[in-house]
Amino acid sequence: MPSKLDQLRAMTVVVSDTGDIETVRRLKPQDCTTNPTLLLKAAEMSAYSSLVDEALAWGTKQGGTSEAVVAATCDRLALNFGAELSKIVPGRVSTEVNADLSFDTEATLAKARAFVKAYEERGVGRERILIKIASTWEGIRAAEVLQKEGIDCNLTLLFSLAQAAAAADAGAFLISPFVGRILDWHVKAGEGPFTAETDPGVVSVRQIYAYYKKHGIPTVVMGASFRNTGEIEALAGCDRLTIGPSLLDQLAADEGTLERKLDPANTEGAPERLHLDEKAFRFALNEDAMATEKLSEGIRQFVRDLNSLRALVAKRIEGAKAA
Repeated sequence: MPSKLDQLRAMTVVVSDTGDIETVRRLKPQDCTTNPTLLLKAAEMSAYSSLVDEALAWGTKQGGTSEAVVAATCDRLALNFGAELSKIVPGRVSTEVNADLSFDTEATLAKARAFVKAYEERGVGRERILIKIASTWEGIRAAEVLQKEGIDCNLTLLFSLAQAAAAADAGAFLISPFVGRILDWHVKAGEGPFTAETDPGVVSVRQIYAYYKKHGIPTVVMGASFRNTGEIEALAGCDRLTIGPSLLDQLAADEGTLERKLDPANTEGAPERLHLDEKAFRFALNEDAMATEKLSEGIRQFVRDLNSLRALVAKRIEGAKAA
């Protein structure tokens, strides 16, 4: 019998959630996503020293303040990993806009356009790239502009129907609702225990999926941030699922039967269409304590890891100058 991973691939596009190039090569996902946390881990691995060294050598030749040089070098490093990943996966590579730009639409636009231009200069077309942007009001507005320019976006750190509805109205190519982090919040609140069927992260993604299918919304739903294979199996049939290497390995080793759980023809219980202006969006998000807290926490975490990456790069640059 085919493994559960192979069965999942027959009904869902499987995406690898890692910056580890060798892991992507081994697991052969369709697409690949990275973020500052994953990039920091990969940058500290000796196997990728050549990608780091190239970015550092390039960075030391750039002008401007030390902060500007470090920032440019970090962007270069993200591009180095993204370009390498694009050689392995047949589909798309997601590259994340700096999390500290999450509330700045214009700066997000500038960063996204710079990434796409740099990829195209390396021969990686925009049809191979997704620009990851936090699902804030400002981020969603940036995605709306970018989509009209032919730059496809992945709206990440998404925890609520309000965010999903706004992303749909903006014409976003793809959203990444975070299953595991939703579960984390409810467990921390003392709720549960949960089964795969009652897992609040699973329930949220199923609601968003049904909402999109009921209203003919083409935006791709890609469940993300999984804590166990039960969550993944409960979302079998979702448009895409981005899964970490350890869980992919567990699915590959399991030869049990995998039942399809999500079907575009089944939209029972889907909410009516929502159209939210800024005030309505912010109020709806504010009313959802979990979504508000997890969005803020996620941005803070990515900023911390981005700053750690910047500190690592700054130290390496200073060391190169002193050598």
